[in-house]
Amino acid sequence: MELRAARKILGLGPDEDPRLHLREFRAARERIADLVRNAPNETLGDRYQIGLMEFDQALAAVREHLRSLGLTDDPPEHEIPEGLPVPDPDDLEIVSRLEATIRLEQMAPPAKPASSVKLVEAKPAAKPKRALSRAVAVFTILILATAAAIFYIKNQEWQHLRNTERITLLESLGSKYIENRRWQDATEAYQEIAGLDPDSELPKIGLRSIEAGMAEEQRQFVGYWTGQAIADLDTDRIDQAETAINKIRDRFPREPELPALQARLDQAREKQAYASAIAGAKKLLDEQLWQQALTAGESLRASHPDDPAVGTIITRARAGLARIEADHKRANELLAFAISRDRGVFDEEALNALREAATLFPENTEIATRYETMASYSRTLRVPEDFPTPADAIEAARPRDRIVLAAQTWKGPVTIAKPLNLQGAGSGKTIIECPATEASALTIGPEAAGTRVSGITFRHESFHAQGADRYSAALVRGGSATFLDCHFTGASGHGLAVIEKGQVIANRCRFASNGWNGAAAIGRKSFLEIRESEALANFEHGIESWQGAAVILANNLCSGNSRNGIHADNLTAEASIENNQLLENREFGLVLDSAGSGRVTGNTASGNLLGGIVIRTAAAGVTVRSNTATRNNGPGLVLERGLVPDDYTTNTAVDNKSREVLVNADLGQRDTTTAE
Repeated sequence: MELRAARKILGLGPDEDPRLHLREFRAARERIADLVRNAPNETLGDRYQIGLMEFDQALAAVREHLRSLGLTDDPPEHEIPEGLPVPDPDDLEIVSRLEATIRLEQMAPPAKPASSVKLVEAKPAAKPKRALSRAVAVFTILILATAAAIFYIKNQEWQHLRNTERITLLESLGSKYIENRRWQDATEAYQEIAGLDPDSELPKIGLRSIEAGMAEEQRQFVGYWTGQAIADLDTDRIDQAETAINKIRDRFPREPELPALQARLDQAREKQAYASAIAGAKKLLDEQLWQQALTAGESLRASHPDDPAVGTIITRARAGLARIEADHKRANELLAFAISRDRGVFDEEALNALREAATLFPENTEIATRYETMASYSRTLRVPEDFPTPADAIEAARPRDRIVLAAQTWKGPVTIAKPLNLQGAGSGKTIIECPATEASALTIGPEAAGTRVSGITFRHESFHAQGADRYSAALVRGGSATFLDCHFTGASGHGLAVIEKGQVIANRCRFASNGWNGAAAIGRKSFLEIRESEALANFEHGIESWQGAAVILANNLCSGNSRNGIHADNLTAEASIENNQLLENREFGLVLDSAGSGRVTGNTASGNLLGGIVIRTAAAGVTVRSNTATRNNGPGLVLERGLVPDDYTTNTAVDNKSREVLVNADLGQRDTTTAE
């Protein structure tokens, strides 16, 4: 150590004789050594030890300098103090403050130590005491500077260690947050790491992992709800699809797939609205509100001009309006006929004319009044005014009496065994029903030939689709009956069944939603004539004849039935099937299995699932001309093997799937079961 530095450490001036202060130096060293021995902890002991070593080095350098001058380290005799002075209280206070400062170093960093201390020269009279004070002060400054430097280094090390531990913890937390998809918490953890160690690569890696995780989460979330939305759209669950799309929009409003999904949703809603409008128009047709149906159809055609369903609605509506016009004309003719025969006595022919006229033109009050007048020439029994139930009135009636039922639901079953005129207030107003497992709501026996029924709905109280022998809504067993403006619906079996050589004429009736056929004629010499009626949504065929029954079917609508619109298996009996609309049935529009004679003309088969019209070889004797088969999902016209295709060229088949005309078709064995 250089002499100059040693003097500075010991607090000696440039020309001051060190020999005068050697005793004070020894006392100061002992004090420092005592601090080393009594240090409260190892860290402080090490720091005191460093100060002691520097003090010893300074003292050795001074002694070495004295020896180089040929001087001993003993002081001159005249300047040796009489005794070692007691340290100045100020010096002790400085040392005490030093110890306190070192003990509290971890609580607050020390102030930057002074680089040098200027010693004030003392008066000669106080040299011994002043020398000791300077030594203690110098030592104190030395200890403070050393302690500050050591504390700074240790504090930096401690802070680095603390930061390292914190970074390790944050990295672990960040990884767990990413694993649990807590993106905000993970981001904050890695941002704190960046603040603690700006040069660390961990924040960059962590933030990239967060970005990748968020992207993967978005892909999974969007993928799931996109799939859900598409599945809902494919099954016409529009509201559920919108909910799925909104989940994506709420969480990821800028998702690129949203516009396409929204477009599909809008298209589906438009399709749904259009389908609802089509259904509404068809309902107007079912309710025979022809003008409203035509208005709805024209509106739909403006947006969907090529839709065949719209064309069908318009065609039916116009046909309905034309029919109303023709009906009114016919009703007025029948009224004139009845008036010409009115002699004030019962006239069945005139009454039948008025009854038909009232059905054709129900709003015409003149027809209604004339009918009531001429019907009064025979006996009229009213329910409930004269009799409490239909059964009571029927039991009390004589042949040809008129029974009038009020507009309400009556409990059946009702059986008619004599010719009567059973009249309701209208098919939508007067209803006769009974349990499905008990009987048909109406049964007409062979003794009731000539019975006329009008303005009544026949149905079962509930649907019972069990067993092979299910009851019909109405049953005609032999004899004859005429139905006008009647509905047959909700039956477990057929809507109307004609058996045992029964003869039935049904005009302007509806056969809908029955468990088997809408109307059926079964067995040889049974006969069913249906005109201007509807067979809708029945579980089997719309209208069927088999086992040798004969049929006349004209100007009817057979639509939405689970099998064929019309199925005729008449054996050798006649089949006359003309000008019927056979639409959207689940099998064919018309299947002609067998018939000995008759004609099939002017029928339209469209939109049927398996095909349009089927003709089998057992019906080769029937004339099949001028029929149209269009837009069916199978062949338009199917001709069984053995038929001559040239005999059917007047029929039209266009826009059908698979093929227009299928010839030489192998249709398998035909059921030829007969019944007498």
